[in-house]
Amino acid sequence: MSSTASTEKMAHPRGLYTLFFTEMWERFSYYGMRALLVLYLTTEYARGGFGMDRASALEIYGIFTGLVYLTPIIGGALADRILGQRRAIYIGGFLMAFGQFALAGSHAFAADEAMRQWMFHMGLGLLIIGNGFFKPNISTIVGALYTDNDPRKDSAFTIFYMGINLGAFLSPVICGTLGEQVGWMWGFGSAGIGMLLATVWLYVEEPKLEGRGMPPGREGVRLAASDFGTIAAYVAGGIATVYGFLALQAAISDDAMSLALKVVGVAAVAGIAYIIYNGTSGNEQWSRVSAILIFMIANIFFWSGFEQAGGTFNLFAAEETNRVVFGYEIAASLFQSVNALAIFIFAPMFASLWVNLAARNMNPSTPAKFGLGLTLLAVGFIVMSFASFAAEGEGLISPLWLIGVYVLHTFGELCISPIGLSMVTKLAPPKIVSVMMGLWFASMALANYLAGIMESLLHSIAPDMNLFVFLTLSSAVGAVLLFALTPLLRKLMRGIH
Repeated sequence: MSSTASTEKMAHPRGLYTLFFTEMWERFSYYGMRALLVLYLTTEYARGGFGMDRASALEIYGIFTGLVYLTPIIGGALADRILGQRRAIYIGGFLMAFGQFALAGSHAFAADEAMRQWMFHMGLGLLIIGNGFFKPNISTIVGALYTDNDPRKDSAFTIFYMGINLGAFLSPVICGTLGEQVGWMWGFGSAGIGMLLATVWLYVEEPKLEGRGMPPGREGVRLAASDFGTIAAYVAGGIATVYGFLALQAAISDDAMSLALKVVGVAAVAGIAYIIYNGTSGNEQWSRVSAILIFMIANIFFWSGFEQAGGTFNLFAAEETNRVVFGYEIAASLFQSVNALAIFIFAPMFASLWVNLAARNMNPSTPAKFGLGLTLLAVGFIVMSFASFAAEGEGLISPLWLIGVYVLHTFGELCISPIGLSMVTKLAPPKIVSVMMGLWFASMALANYLAGIMESLLHSIAPDMNLFVFLTLSSAVGAVLLFALTPLLRKLMRGIH
């Protein structure tokens, strides 16, 4: 084979870069909001915030980020059976744009407390539902561009991950700085504009997807005009759902709402179990589904630690870190860009590493990559533990502590997150790929919720224990378990590397 033919064979489809920039603008939107959320909630009322205490703000952050990763199960199921991935992505894009603008409105209506609260909760609700449509389906289309054992697949998801983190780098710089130093409305509003740009870009670049992501039974190149009527109907339904939930919440007691949510939760679990049962057949498929479920547990270990970035790390940057650079105090949210910048620098190296190791039959298995990721997470928390001890004095500590931790956690993330996305598309039964991708994000939902309540939970059961020391131990235990289970997981994967 000539070198030209070999190069063409290893080149990625043009559709990958269409999805790269779509995801980049969506992540710009999401991470711009995430960088501001806890700070917005804890800032005193006189400065435009909600004046909440630390524990309450972190709990809201945990519940919100948890639900953001839970709704992809529903969005994935609707895409697999009815909508197709493309229509689902458009629905999610419009809902999230409206959500960001509602958050901006919550600051614009600061003089009217009732309206402010309503706009804030409406914004979070639309972001939760919109993300459910968007998040699993764009990843599913990336996987559909390749066959299961295509050596380019892990590399493709790592490149796709660069798009995620290019957006995540830009958003704290733009949204975070605007929100903290100009006005919260401007920060959230710029995030909404980013979401609209993601949606417009996908529409312009759609032909490059070559038929992937269409509704079931329609393998065309573009969506028809009638599809946008369906999209508008689902967007209206999403807005009505959030509005109805907020109205119900205001009308009934907290106990009744808690009971209703538990009933919905039980029904959802039963429904998901039925979909998986109905879409899985044969020992090979059941074996691979079992492997995905075990990887999900490891995913919870990793992200419950990693997602301290938007909570305790964010507050650590605001309260304990010297942020004066050349006489100018930078926004605390700007540290959220370190992780994304590190990924953008190092992701190409990791993508090249996996492909080169595969060419030499030395590419580590997926379980080994997960174990390595958890190990790097534990090392990062060792550094963070020393940083927290150094911050116990009266002075502010060097920003290099946080930067070092973010870089170590980034290396761990590159071993787990893009590899996990690739793994789900390889192992999931064809009928329920988007549902399994949604379930994968559900494990991140639980992890995000645990990340939000971790500090207060640990304080109640072991008040003298440092949070970062605890996270060091839990991450290390997770890594040991993953390495021990590697032979079993490789067997369950049934030939998928």
